[in-house]
Amino acid sequence: MHTTDELFDRIAQDLRVTGLSVQTIDKTEPALQALVQRLTLFSGSDFSAAGIGRQTEHTQNTEIRSDKIHWLDSGHALENTFLTYMDELKNHLNRRLFMGLFSYECHFAHYEPGAFYKKHLDAFQGNTNRVLSTVLYLNQNWRADYGGELAIFDAHDHSILQQKITPQFGTLVTFLSDEYPHEVLPATRPRYSIAGWFRVNSSVNGQIDPPR
Repeated sequence: MHTTDELFDRIAQDLRVTGLSVQTIDKTEPALQALVQRLTLFSGSDFSAAGIGRQTEHTQNTEIRSDKIHWLDSGHALENTFLTYMDELKNHLNRRLFMGLFSYECHFAHYEPGAFYKKHLDAFQGNTNRVLSTVLYLNQNWRADYGGELAIFDAHDHSILQQKITPQFGTLVTFLSDEYPHEVLPATRPRYSIAGWFRVNSSVNGQIDPPR
């Protein structure tokens, strides 16, 4: 069993070399178990249809994505356990890679059978403060034939499929937000994940960027 520091070291090394990391969190990790427990407390009304874009440009487009989401809040004890874990990862990456990461935000993503998120980038160079994207899968006993993979495309040639990642429980994917296009493929079973972003601080005149 690897320690948290060893896991964070492997993520940092992957990011330094390729900008993409696929690692597995130990199943006994309290932050992961807190998310499992949190899932048992949700009702359908806790999730809302996801949109695209920010603030005034935020819209819902079911031809692009059809998942439902719930933002994590540090005021909820179980959610805060995971947010604290990711804050430790942020600090670790800043020490190792000098990335200047400032904050982290994330949401539960619930994909019903057949739901998808078409190929997209999480950030565009010079137009956003998202630096690193993360996806953590929460699907126990997931079989490969259920589908629902995360398709990652080449950072240099966005037409080339680089790899498909099965949404197995505890799999943590971390990648440069403005380099790796990705797509969530449909599955035959409901599936859950945490989608998140590390940001740099681009606040101006005391205005925190971004407000959600």
